[in-house]
Amino acid sequence: MTQFHSDEYVDFLSRINPTNMNSYIKEQHKYNVGDDCPVFDGLFEYCSISAGGSMEGAARLSRDKCDIAVNWAGGLHHAKKSEASGFCFVNDIVLGILELLRYHTRVLYIDIDVHHGDGVEEAFYTTDRVMTVSFHKYGEYFPGTGELRDIGVGKGKHYSLNFPMRDGINDENYKSVFEPVIQQVMDTYDPSAIVLQCGTDSLSGDKLGCLNLSMRGHANCVKFVKSFNKPLLLLGGGGYTMRNVSRAWAYETGLAAGVELGPEIPVNEYYEYFGPDYELDVKASNTEDMNTPGYLERVRNIVLQNLRHVGGPPSVQMQDIPSLPIDDILEDPNKDEDLIPPNERRPMRLLDQRVQRDGEMSDSDDEGEGGRRDHADHKGNDTTSASVSVVGEGDASTHKFGIGVGIMSSGQAGPIGGAGPSGHTTAPIPSIDETPTTSNSRAASTAMEVDDGASVSATNTGAAAPSPAPAPVLETKGKTPEVPAEAMVVDPPVDPTTPAETS
Repeated sequence: MTQFHSDEYVDFLSRINPTNMNSYIKEQHKYNVGDDCPVFDGLFEYCSISAGGSMEGAARLSRDKCDIAVNWAGGLHHAKKSEASGFCFVNDIVLGILELLRYHTRVLYIDIDVHHGDGVEEAFYTTDRVMTVSFHKYGEYFPGTGELRDIGVGKGKHYSLNFPMRDGINDENYKSVFEPVIQQVMDTYDPSAIVLQCGTDSLSGDKLGCLNLSMRGHANCVKFVKSFNKPLLLLGGGGYTMRNVSRAWAYETGLAAGVELGPEIPVNEYYEYFGPDYELDVKASNTEDMNTPGYLERVRNIVLQNLRHVGGPPSVQMQDIPSLPIDDILEDPNKDEDLIPPNERRPMRLLDQRVQRDGEMSDSDDEGEGGRRDHADHKGNDTTSASVSVVGEGDASTHKFGIGVGIMSSGQAGPIGGAGPSGHTTAPIPSIDETPTTSNSRAASTAMEVDDGASVSATNTGAAAPSPAPAPVLETKGKTPEVPAEAMVVDPPVDPTTPAETS
């Protein structure tokens, strides 16, 4: 939870309960706990389950364990870094997106709850790594944010899209704005993963909602987003008419699994709640739609105009490799490099541990074959290349290696919306085990001088350059690399005894 929320806030949630809440009056006021976010038994356990479900779903998507992950207990989009809000204590959506950002360069967040997803938008308001799109009721309505002109700031400008609606929008009008906007977002932003918050308080007849969507009109959003065939994380959200919430999410779970459920509801212990019709359906009412065609067209055109300012895929400073999932490691626990026959292909897991930096050369060009170039340290023609995930092959089961974000050449990670050394916005990532890029190696860093006295290295295009080719690494049993004092180094080598810092 502390990947997004403050340590003090999480500690407070873990300690407070109905029996001792009178001892935390000051803290309750500070963290906005009370009123619409009351203290109840099992509060912290509930937050852990909700957040853990979204984070695990995101992790499974990133490891290709599934195509669609579902956590109807998630979608709590109002929680802030150190504040509860709108029945939300922990923002599982932000935590799930941060998990996705360990492997994916761009993530799209879509919110179809009747309320604006203010907590998620605020978290990623200054970054181009995440685009947030919210369709919601706007006006004198909680939380009072999500204006059409709220489009992000800094590097995140034009990466926050809001579609404010009026009361009573029906299926047809909702579809007329949802599909063209999301289609243009996909064409322009091209995310590699999608998070869809499916709050059901936008359904007709909700106790707190004021829209007029039927169950199938709401589910059409899920069906349309699924059609893009991107890794998809489906989350819950608001919904205050219980029988309609269960109907909608049951039907949408079927859509996610590729099954369109019929209207019959099996007899069960909750059967009486679905009377008097006892059908798997939520019909729209005769509520007047205050969203005129002219209003919807004007708002849609403004939103699409904002999308024209969105540039190409953001370039990301990436250097960290997330640790392997424990279940993958346990599949091959005894695969030590020294025990692998010379004629057998080494797993990518071991090759990644032998990465060496450009400009470094071992004592021999003939030893340590199998070393790999550190592309994160590779210099080019003033361009920043986004690393891609690598799939290992070999005897061990297939492992997907993602590249983390926010790790700068100085070993520091930028905050949410912070700018990297090349000016690109990055988001923080969960702390992970990092493999030092020059561990157990003895290398001398060298550089060649050209006529103008500048050091050179190979370019990203792969063209030949005067710099020496990266040499293999020699095992020295933990000895510190010896670097000649007279050598000119573009980037100082990493001390193998000191792992790089992460945030």
